[in-house]
Amino acid sequence: MPEKFVVPQFIDNEDKILGPITVRQFLIMLVTVFVIFIEYAILKFVYLIFAGLITAGIGAVFAFVRINGQPFHIFFVNFLQTNVRPPLRVWHKELSDSDLRRLLVEKKQEVVAKHVRKPPPATTRLRDMALTVNTGGVYNAEDDYAE
Repeated sequence: MPEKFVVPQFIDNEDKILGPITVRQFLIMLVTVFVIFIEYAILKFVYLIFAGLITAGIGAVFAFVRINGQPFHIFFVNFLQTNVRPPLRVWHKELSDSDLRRLLVEKKQEVVAKHVRKPPPATTRLRDMALTVNTGGVYNAEDDYAE
């Protein structure tokens, strides 16, 4: 009897831990709360409100926003990598003198054979059949060959 294998489905769905909150979202918000706690210990209350709102907003964006079906942090990393890399990649390979000499010798040894073209046939069977069909049978190619 053949073995049966269970094929995993819905592999792109993340595990939920608190209602609709996934593990990734929970960890991002946990880090956000920790950063806000550090801001609370360092800043005065007026500055804490502004810094806390900005930190909470950034944390919420990274935890809950999806762009093109992927989490924001993946999109953000891809965006940074795209902007850091040069837009045009050019491979600068320097040929040595021995490589150039070898290439020159190879090109001299190549013999270019000219392609001799045959003249097109005076008549073709396809053209004759098309004329027969287009003229409704009035034109007959056999009559041309008989002459």
